Amino acid sequence: MAETSLFQNALKQFNKAADVMDLSQSMRQVLSFPKRELTVNFPVRMDNGEIKVFTGHRVQHNVARGPAKGGIRYHQNVTLDEVKALAFWMTWKCAVVGIPYGGGKGGVCVNPQELSINEIERLSRRFFSEIQIIIGEGEDIPAPDVNTNAQIMAWYMDTYSMNVGHSVLGIVTGKPLEIGGSKGRTEATGRGVRVVAEEALKYKDMDPKQAKVAVQGFGNVGSFAAKLIDEEMGSKVIGVSDVSGGLYNPEGFDIDDLIAYRDQNNGVIEGYPKGQKISNEDLLGLDVDILVPAALENAITEKNAKNIKAR
Repeated sequence: MAETSLFQNALKQFNKAADVMDLSQSMRQVLSFPKRELTVNFPVRMDNGEIKVFTGHRVQHNVARGPAKGGIRYHQNVTLDEVKALAFWMTWKCAVVGIPYGGGKGGVCVNPQELSINEIERLSRRFFSEIQIIIGEGEDIPAPDVNTNAQIMAWYMDTYSMNVGHSVLGIVTGKPLEIGGSKGRTEATGRGVRVVAEEALKYKDMDPKQAKVAVQGFGNVGSFAAKLIDEEMGSKVIGVSDVSGGLYNPEGFDIDDLIAYRDQNNGVIEGYPKGQKISNEDLLGLDVDILVPAALENAITEKNAKNIKAR
């Protein structure tokens, strides 16, 4: 595989940890391979009547501790290699915090910004029907991820329930509250980032109210992280970015105002008038105390790491 393979990077991380643990070669072998990989190619009817075929994946890395757990993302760069790495990491994430689940992940290679809401619904329902053969409350429980949300989880749950003939509320997490979702789920990952940021400042013996922050990625995770870091910690968020580019404001952004603008601007921050336009690379190099990488993986590389000024 190419050196940029995300799964190979994940394996390198695993083997470093395995060396520290003096893990046997037999156990390394067992944990180095996903238990199950499913790739599906499925047709979806577009609004204009045209049929397009999309490719999706669901990977279950390890289920020794319980059902596979992990999100499903919609992105034009989704690959099986990426999904394998993400499922791999989910195994460790669940184990480290003591949750009785294994690692799973899924994704569809699609740019959802190019689809209507009706096309996204048809794609979601068809994809979930295709992977349903390995999904179940005791087997594999998906969740939201990049470009997926509570509405898509509701479609998944409804599709699965129709296929089996009765309601199965526990088939996905991240659902709307009305059908069994959990309070606080939408902001949970961003809140986790806020907790880590505060602990990092404590470790550095820094006053949060004096800290400057940049956030790469302004989707669900990044926007909630920015909002909570600003409101609850009192830190100044001076840089943000998303797929449309970056923004810089040395005085700090009004995060609620920026979120409101994004939500009325096709989900992107491009054109926001209260900030200077910068590139994503510029954002990574801002003179800040905390840098939050809340976009896709491999944002920080050996090429740009030297430019990062965050503490």
